[in-house]
Amino acid sequence: MVGLQRHYEEQYLTWVELLQEGAIGDIHTSRVYWNSGGVWVRERQSGMTEMEYQMRNWYYFNWLCGDHITEQHIHNLDVGNWVKQAYPIAAYGTGGRLVRTGKEHGEIFDHHIVEFEYADGSRMFSQCRHMPGTDSRVTEAFQGSNGSAPKPGLILTKSGHTLYEYKGDNPNPYQVEHDLLFDAVVKGEYKFEDATNAANSTMTSILGRMATYSGQLIKWDDAINSNIDLSPATLAWDANPSILPNEDGYYPVAIPGETKVI
Repeated sequence: MVGLQRHYEEQYLTWVELLQEGAIGDIHTSRVYWNSGGVWVRERQSGMTEMEYQMRNWYYFNWLCGDHITEQHIHNLDVGNWVKQAYPIAAYGTGGRLVRTGKEHGEIFDHHIVEFEYADGSRMFSQCRHMPGTDSRVTEAFQGSNGSAPKPGLILTKSGHTLYEYKGDNPNPYQVEHDLLFDAVVKGEYKFEDATNAANSTMTSILGRMATYSGQLIKWDDAINSNIDLSPATLAWDANPSILPNEDGYYPVAIPGETKVI
């Protein structure tokens, strides 16, 4: 188990199964969002090495976090892949830093807008944004040839009538997945195989980041074979991470059109 908890959330389980079985026909458009006001910042403390600072403020460095498209938005991208039972073959998008621009914000963007393409020609339109005061939206929706699924747990016919609506209890999926995992461990059962999907959904988010950082159309096969390594050469409190601030304390940030990701 890896923490993609929507796979253990009641309002998703039957909803996704029905969509996979064709409740709205062929799914040609997916919309996934993680738009919110942002997260914490941990200030640099006196005596911290650069490595410790980045470890403590890990959200803002790609070798630790992967940008918020990977740290948070992966959950929505994963639902898109889950419903389609597939992973994208290419991504095209844009992003940048408009609001969250301080030196304490490391190197990550504050917004990513990505169009993912699947092998069947369908598209997943993706938004993630960290901007205080903006509309928050963390959800998924799907449009098919015979209907729509405008939010988790709801399926509508083409004419707008309710085909399915989840009205049961929705226990905390974080607790559910842990209960199931611990129960399996106690019983000695090996019944969870979440890692491969998690790796591929993580790669989906990285594919999106590569597209926004570079401003280029990025194909899955090229991304998965990229030889760019973001990790430090040495892992130690007194070693240097692979990205360092300039003399003013600011970190280098990706520039679409210039940054190489492949």
